[in-house]
Amino acid sequence: MSNIPNCEKCKSEFVYEDRSLYVCPECAHEWAIADEKSDGDVAVSIKDSNGTPLEDGDSVTVIKDLKIKGSSSVVKKGTTVKNIRLVEGDHDIDCKIKGIGAMGLKSEFVKKL
Repeated sequence: MSNIPNCEKCKSEFVYEDRSLYVCPECAHEWAIADEKSDGDVAVSIKDSNGTPLEDGDSVTVIKDLKIKGSSSVVKKGTTVKNIRLVEGDHDIDCKIKGIGAMGLKSEFVKKL
């Protein structure tokens, strides 16, 4: 038996897990699995290069030129990245950069706007 809760919005029972999110296929509502685990769990705080805490949906600026592995492209210093998503791992920011596409960034190379 699964421990996946019903949708918070439409109460659908067809909710599924997608990485660190619960997703409802009926109303397209998404929410973090960590929201369900509020019994003493401590969330890991991801901070930018200046020590400012980052959150999902924040906008950040790249603070140095970053070479893209396997490509001759470069993400230039000063590039603004909107609507970031925080994830676990070495590259703790998932984002889409205009002209380049989806990629992962390390929080130590960005500054919150």
